[in-house]
Amino acid sequence: MVSARSKHLQSHSSFVTISSFSLILVCCLILLFIFAHPSFYASFPLLIHASHGHLIALDNVNKSCIKTPNFCKYEEGTWIYDGRRKYLYDEGCPFQRNAWNCIKNKRPSMDNIFGWKWVPKSCELSQISPHLFLSSVRNMKIGFIGDSLNENFLVSFLCILRTADEGVRKWKRKGAWKGAYFPKYNATVGYHRAVLLARYEWQPVSAKIHSVKPGVKGINRVDVDIPADDWINVTNYYDIFIFNTGHWWGSDKFPKEKPLVFYREGNLISPSLSIRDGLNIVLQSMGSYIERTVPKDRLKIWRTQSPRHFDGGEWNQNGSCTFDSLLEENKLEYWFEPKNGGINREAREVNAIIKHALQGTSINLLDLTHLSEFRADAHPAIWLGKKDAVAIWGQDCMHWCLPGLPDTWVDVLSAVILEHLSARSHSLGCR
Repeated sequence: MVSARSKHLQSHSSFVTISSFSLILVCCLILLFIFAHPSFYASFPLLIHASHGHLIALDNVNKSCIKTPNFCKYEEGTWIYDGRRKYLYDEGCPFQRNAWNCIKNKRPSMDNIFGWKWVPKSCELSQISPHLFLSSVRNMKIGFIGDSLNENFLVSFLCILRTADEGVRKWKRKGAWKGAYFPKYNATVGYHRAVLLARYEWQPVSAKIHSVKPGVKGINRVDVDIPADDWINVTNYYDIFIFNTGHWWGSDKFPKEKPLVFYREGNLISPSLSIRDGLNIVLQSMGSYIERTVPKDRLKIWRTQSPRHFDGGEWNQNGSCTFDSLLEENKLEYWFEPKNGGINREAREVNAIIKHALQGTSINLLDLTHLSEFRADAHPAIWLGKKDAVAIWGQDCMHWCLPGLPDTWVDVLSAVILEHLSARSHSLGCR
């Protein structure tokens, strides 16, 4: 006969067996869920395939040193209307330029102009946090170098950052055209006006210049291998550079009677170059100069062209841009594709030259063209602040209302700079 104690032990053993089986089953289900869940790969030690195909746990690897590529392409996306978006500054910003101050100049529908939000296809683009950004660039200097399109960018940048430090002071040193110093963060932002980037000077016919064609009043001599005086000495001064040129490289700025004539090493380049061929040579030379003289640890950005939206003619031919809506995507090729020969083809033509000339350098392209092509609604147009401005200069379908589209450029620039600083911080932490 089996004793009561034996029965009790058998019963307890069966219970333990069932309980153990249940526990194992639950554990297996939990493990199955964890392995199937994407977050497993982020929370467990990194696993790699060894030479024999076995998985090895790298417990000692500093995972923060393993850089995940950034696949975000801010230039690809869609505009979505978001009525919750608010201006970060208004017409009272001391850095505003009168012709771009569209609130002050009573441009209609400013809320609609600012209400559109750019949504990249592959990532999030947040509106800049001025406090966070300035904290991240504390003790640093940022330099914009180029033409008025970069100045349009700069004014938006300064007006936005000012909201985080109202003690900001205007700054104009090191040959800067304008700029600002943010004492709360010991940060400096400067703008150097250099419309061709290369040095150029007007030489009238009376000067000792090479023979010129009949009707030419003089030449604009361009030394393709010498940076303009405005920025030649600042390549070791800034921590972050934003370059541009292109808007001035056309016959409207340098007509046949006042042509650009190109020199290298002090000698006339022969045969003579067209304006666009000259742009290509200057871009290559300036890119090389930047590579040689800007320290390797500095961030170098080249922003692409800002598209124009002239309709019915050029700026001096009654061209107009008093639109109140965005262009549809299927209209972009008609407006901007060089093969169509339209008056707004300039941006894409110049971008092609920029991308070719800077290929192989460490200069980062910031593509702002495509997202801007939609925004026919966002130019100052006839709202320029001066009574006779349109009669004298025509409508402004080249620059942008502030606040407006350049604030989105600032959002993109901020994201790119913060990504760079984060990557650099990780790199330094891995040494």
